[in-house]
Amino acid sequence: MLIMALKLCFILLASGFTLVLGDIPTIKEALVGSTPLIEDVATDALIAPVAKLSSPKTAAQYWRRGGRRTPARYPDPKAPIDSSFAFARIQYTSVRGEPLGTGWTTDYPEGDVNFMRRFEEFTTSPISWDGSYPNHVVVTLYDEELFKYPFIFMSDVGTVGLDNVEVERLREYLLRGGFLWVDDFWGWQAWDQWRFEIGRVLSPSQYPILDVPVDHPIRQMLYSIDEIPQIPSIQWYRRSGGYTTSERGSESATPHLRAISDENGRIMVLMSHNTDIADGWERENEDFDFFSRFSFPAYAVGINVVLYARSH
Repeated sequence: MLIMALKLCFILLASGFTLVLGDIPTIKEALVGSTPLIEDVATDALIAPVAKLSSPKTAAQYWRRGGRRTPARYPDPKAPIDSSFAFARIQYTSVRGEPLGTGWTTDYPEGDVNFMRRFEEFTTSPISWDGSYPNHVVVTLYDEELFKYPFIFMSDVGTVGLDNVEVERLREYLLRGGFLWVDDFWGWQAWDQWRFEIGRVLSPSQYPILDVPVDHPIRQMLYSIDEIPQIPSIQWYRRSGGYTTSERGSESATPHLRAISDENGRIMVLMSHNTDIADGWERENEDFDFFSRFSFPAYAVGINVVLYARSH
C-alpha cells in the first residue's frame, strides 16, 4: 500500500501537481485544531459520524449498474460521531436527462469508495471504516442525518429538480456551515438547470457564482492546481479514441471551477463544470491509459477540496 501511495504521489508531482510548501503534520494540526463545520456537532468531532450502515430492503433503495442490483448505503441514525471522514452523496430526483449521465448515481459507488481509500493514503486524515470497507453513505436532503456530514457531493446536477422542502433544507445546511461539491455536468443546458435550482437555494443577488482563482486556498491546500483538468467519462474517452475530452464539443471546451461563498468568504458550494472529476476516481482500475492520464489530477483536485472543506 505504501509503495502504491508513493508511486501515485510521484506521478502526481510529475504531472504538474506541485506539493504546497509545508509538511503533512502541519496540515493535520490545522485540521485537528479547527472548529466543527456544522452546528450541533460536538466540539471534539471535526467531521463525520462512524457510519455504521443499515441494509436497505425496499426495491426503491436499489439501483441497477451493469445488470446488477446495488444497494445504496444509508447511514445508521444511531451511529456515534467521531472525527473520521465519510463521503456523503446526495440522492435526488432527476427532472431531465443528460447524455452518459445516470442522475444521482453517476460514478457511484466506486468513485466514492476509491476516493476515500486514496484520501487516507495521501493525507493524515482518517476515514470512517466498516470493517475493511470505507463507510461512504447516501443521504437525501430530507434526512436528519444530513447535518452530521459537513461534506456532501452531488453528480450530474444538470438533471436535478428540487422541491420546496429540499430547497429549504439545503439552504439551512449550507448556511449552518455545510459544504456541497457538485460535479460532472456539461454544456449550457446542464449549467442553466443547475444555476436555476441553486438560485432557489441561495439568492444570486446575495450569493453570486464566481470563478475560483488559482490563488484561492482550495486550489493550494496540498497540491497546487494551476489548471482545472477536463476529465471525460471513460465511455466518451473510448468512443473518441482519446482525441478529445470535451463531451459537448465547443460548447464544453473549457472546464470551470466556480463557487458560491458566504459573507466571510467561505466556499459553501463548489461547482466543477465541463469535467467529470469523479470518473477519474471511479475508473482507476479499468483502463491504464485513462488512469495514468486522468486519475492523478482527479485525486489532486479531490484531496484539495476535502481538505478545504474539513478545515473551513
